[in-house]
Amino acid sequence: MAFLKIIIATALIGYFLLSPAYAQEKSRDRDERVKKFLKENRQKWQDLNVPYEDGKVLHDLIVARNYRSALEIGTSTGHSTVWIAWALSKTGGKLVTLEIDPERQKTAIENVKKAGLSEFVDFRLGDAHTLAKEVKGPLDFVFSDADKGWYTQYFKDLSPKMSKGGTFTAHNVLQNISGIREFLEFVKSRPDYDTSIDRTSSSGISMSTKK
Repeated sequence: MAFLKIIIATALIGYFLLSPAYAQEKSRDRDERVKKFLKENRQKWQDLNVPYEDGKVLHDLIVARNYRSALEIGTSTGHSTVWIAWALSKTGGKLVTLEIDPERQKTAIENVKKAGLSEFVDFRLGDAHTLAKEVKGPLDFVFSDADKGWYTQYFKDLSPKMSKGGTFTAHNVLQNISGIREFLEFVKSRPDYDTSIDRTSSSGISMSTKK
């Protein structure tokens, strides 16, 4: 009899955890936690991170297009990582993020943990020149925010892995940084991509969507 009660209790717990109401409540709780984290830390993202406004642009793009498989090149201390992972928590996706600096990655891991998004992020440490090539496709979304002089090569390496309708985004494209002009000329010349630039912030984000 006791064994039967255990089975019934386990079944009820499983049903509760899988119920739509529980999933919605969990999602709401996560959203509130992330919003609070981003609000409380809005002024601290100075270490090679994107502006708050650009983080929101990336988040909204992923959610609007229901992207699920994502790659970030250049984690830094995790501001854009939080925004991207938050979006993927809503679409059922996961992010692979690459960082060469172990101290920055360590801080990013802690920040993502504080935001309650660790389950949606795969952190990889090393040189993105090599690691990006090893990431398996198809990819719905790429955010490049590492060495600008390598943007074009990142695009070349990852383009074959991009899904149809997927978007390769790159940061700082409105700034006069070596490699940016060459990158923009290259992606705009690709007939298999539609490229536009989001000017929400002075940094600028290019968005190249595969046809």
